[in-house]
Amino acid sequence: MTVETEAGRLKTEADEPGWEVDPDDEWGVAVITTVGRQLKLRREAVGMRAGEFGRTVGYGEDMVYKIEGGKRIPRQEYLDRADEVLDAGGLISAAWEDVKKVRYPRKVRELGKMEGKAVEIGLYECNIVPGLLQTPDHVRAVIGAAQPPYSSDDVERMVAARLARQSVFERDPAPSIHFVVEEAPLRRQVGGTMVWQQQLQHLLEVARLNNVTLQVMPTNTEAHPGLDGRIELLKFADGTAAGRADGRFNGRPVADLKQLRILELQYGTIRAQALPPRESLAFIETLLGER
Repeated sequence: MTVETEAGRLKTEADEPGWEVDPDDEWGVAVITTVGRQLKLRREAVGMRAGEFGRTVGYGEDMVYKIEGGKRIPRQEYLDRADEVLDAGGLISAAWEDVKKVRYPRKVRELGKMEGKAVEIGLYECNIVPGLLQTPDHVRAVIGAAQPPYSSDDVERMVAARLARQSVFERDPAPSIHFVVEEAPLRRQVGGTMVWQQQLQHLLEVARLNNVTLQVMPTNTEAHPGLDGRIELLKFADGTAAGRADGRFNGRPVADLKQLRILELQYGTIRAQALPPRESLAFIETLLGER
């Protein structure tokens, strides 16, 4: 039975605005790519062409291809209808629990681009070296370690997307940028000893820029509000702001003043517990000397 929209036509991209994949979210890309691959394999296993399948679930053929190719994020209704049509016994519907965690409406998916407009950037990272500070070889090693693995083309596409964000350092006037990074990811020799050494050297070079401050959070410190994951705060010339935190608001960007005050309180507490900037640079230099 064909399912159609209220207007009596199949849903197309125009009916599903803003549900694209955030290219900077490697885990999210992996989730959506895996779900799309499973949908395609199950569709082909029952002998249905993309057009026929699309008509059955109520979506246009182009949308089917984009979802199966990991280029668009499926909505819950799409997964539920696909589960029924493909007789998946609830397995496809269950994928929504992961999908809903990585969906980004277009108006908030732009947070990465908003970094290019911010006059002040504050970023805390718990598990990795911040993307704005990663060297090309470090980026490639991190993305290349993903499971399921990406194709070589996808790896290079994501490497380019991440490095493009670093254009914020070239802006004039330069924004004020503050980083707090945990000790553990600084010690992890991602990509091997040489890549790791180059990464630490790069951190020192960037941290010495007039508009950049870098602090290290030592592992032996007390518990702090950043243990749930990344926190990012952006402030703009017109007085507005935006932020996100892995441990709050489902990790999605927020602009509400009450929510921003919570993030500012957390970030301020983290900065107070981290090593001062001068001691932080000395700490990184010590790591390099331990090689």
